[in-house]
Amino acid sequence: MSKKEVTVEEKLRALYDLQLIDSRIDEIKSVRGELPLEIEDLEDEIVGLNKRLANLDESVVNIKNDIAAKKVVIEDAKTLVKKYSEQQKNVRNNREFNSLSKETEYQELEIELAEKRIKEFKAKIEQKNELIAATKENIAKQEELLKHKSAELNDIMGDTAKEETLLIEKSKEYSEMIDEHLLNAYKRIRSTVKNGLAVVSIERGASGGSFFTIPPQRQVEIAGRKKIITDEHSGRILVDGALAEEEREKIERLLS
Repeated sequence: MSKKEVTVEEKLRALYDLQLIDSRIDEIKSVRGELPLEIEDLEDEIVGLNKRLANLDESVVNIKNDIAAKKVVIEDAKTLVKKYSEQQKNVRNNREFNSLSKETEYQELEIELAEKRIKEFKAKIEQKNELIAATKENIAKQEELLKHKSAELNDIMGDTAKEETLLIEKSKEYSEMIDEHLLNAYKRIRSTVKNGLAVVSIERGASGGSFFTIPPQRQVEIAGRKKIITDEHSGRILVDGALAEEEREKIERLLS
């Protein structure tokens, strides 16, 4: 049967079936709660912490290289001091002696400055190491939390994964049975109403989830299933209680 030949009743049944299926998917997602987002945030945070740790490690390596360079400066300066000291023993006049003394003083200042810088570098390494330890501790803590939340999500998904896969397939299948205009209306209503209920049955003379009574004549029209009727207060598509009960039983059998 082509879509043009589908009766209004068949459209209403398909719509209500789709609503039942989508509502069950909503329930499964509700049980899952914020866990997927929390897990994603934790994963992003751990990536950021590991990047920070790598930067700190690289910084420590660079500082150690700076220390090594300063030690070379010290050794070179000590060599020159020793050299100038030996040369002073063989000077021919005071001018040469004084000149070598100045060079020696300069190298001694270089040694003093390099040793000062080494102390500063070592203090920086100590600070970096404290940050590294704190970052590693934070990573371990967040990884443990991620492990716990992932296990929790896996437990939930393990219980519902098969059902959810079937539901998603059936949602697509039933969506294809409904003409595009009606399907778009269903999706639009579903996105704006409470609990995602776009199609509801009449319960005790009122539309499901509403306190507004539907006039008897209107209820007769809905039960006639000859046209798509919406609730004037909520905009939801209305079906009669008997149709709703039949489709609920059908979907329960389908998913059992």
